[in-house]
Amino acid sequence: MYWISKLIHWLSRLKRRWLILLAVIGPGVITMVADNDAGGISTYAQTGAKTGFNMLWAFILLVPMAYFIQEMTVRLGAVTKRGHAEAIFDGFGPVWGWFSVFDLVLINWLTLVTEYIGMTQAALIFGVPAWLTCLGVTALLMTIVISGKYWTFERITLVFCLFNMVYIPAAFWAMKTGNVHEGWGAVGRGFYRPSFSLTATFGVPALLTLVMANIATTITPWQIFFQQSAVVDKGMDIKDIKYGKIDTLAGALLTCGVAVFIIIATAAAFYYHPAGQIAVESAAETATRMPEVMAGRWGMWAKGLFAIGLFDAGLLGALCISLATSWALGEVFGWAHSLNESVREAPWFYVGYTLMLLSAGIVSLVASTRVQDAITIFVQVVAVTLLPAALVFLILLLNDKPLMGEHVNTRGQNIANWSITAFVIVVSTAFGLSVLFPTLFG
Repeated sequence: MYWISKLIHWLSRLKRRWLILLAVIGPGVITMVADNDAGGISTYAQTGAKTGFNMLWAFILLVPMAYFIQEMTVRLGAVTKRGHAEAIFDGFGPVWGWFSVFDLVLINWLTLVTEYIGMTQAALIFGVPAWLTCLGVTALLMTIVISGKYWTFERITLVFCLFNMVYIPAAFWAMKTGNVHEGWGAVGRGFYRPSFSLTATFGVPALLTLVMANIATTITPWQIFFQQSAVVDKGMDIKDIKYGKIDTLAGALLTCGVAVFIIIATAAAFYYHPAGQIAVESAAETATRMPEVMAGRWGMWAKGLFAIGLFDAGLLGALCISLATSWALGEVFGWAHSLNESVREAPWFYVGYTLMLLSAGIVSLVASTRVQDAITIFVQVVAVTLLPAALVFLILLLNDKPLMGEHVNTRGQNIANWSITAFVIVVSTAFGLSVLFPTLFG
């Protein structure tokens, strides 16, 4: 009887912990999965088509990089009950506060344009006019947010996150019909023994651009602002931090895992094509050309999955990026800025959100295809040059003992986070030098 009682007690505790975890799950997964946005899908598609499986090793590094950075936002939000913009204003003063918010609004708006570009390009594959896609998407995004409840937003967004998984079967189909003679063994070598002859093929500047774009689409400034504000709006407390960390780790694994499958799919279909390597410049072009590189019904199915995935990626990205901006503006201007408040209670929060969507949608409609593709890659590269400042602010706040108390960064966390920041700075500087002095690296 004693052991039965012990077992029942243990199962009861386990059930309670699972219920708490399921209640807390949301900000981390949504932030990470939404980071596989329209620009990110295009970046991964180009990476696979241009380098094969030789960049897969990077995601072994990107999982812990993404986790360590975003985990700090969970602790900071749960302890301070303040969004990241407000925390910077309080911790470093208005000069640095306005600097960070201006950078955020600028890069978020440019990124939002790319999300609309991705959605309209995906919808065109199914014959839907761009103007109709913009109107429909804007109406849908506003409906989701104006529900008046954070929980409603979160549950709907988690459903959209599931559609990010459509690239997994596409990768298996591409490997099945592709010309990868060594099969999944070649994929495995991409993680531990890549070919570095790529520098001779593309040149150091081009390869650096691709590396930076992959970093930028996995770790971005808006993620820091969004997840911390989401933690606050959800009402997470100090006792929820350990579950928030699990949520963040799950999100890091999901986003990098999906990115890996996108690279596998495009590498098998385009890089290892029997007629020779085929270059693609965007996710929409990748979807359109799938029937050309994959025989029979597999190509049509892969085309449909890539188009659906691209649309969903743009939708998730637009939803989260516009919200991150509205939260940040509400924090610095002192407006009511919670999804739990109605339009009447927080009018400027929703006005800012709506203006972001409408302006980005209009720009995406008037820009030419060449300009659209250039913006998509440009935004990824600019984001990684702005990221170091955001990381430095975040780490300094997490080392403020009076602010964080027992949840201040440990020595190990500081080593990891400062190492990540130094790596991003080195890569950004190398890229800038390669652009200014093209012959510097040979």
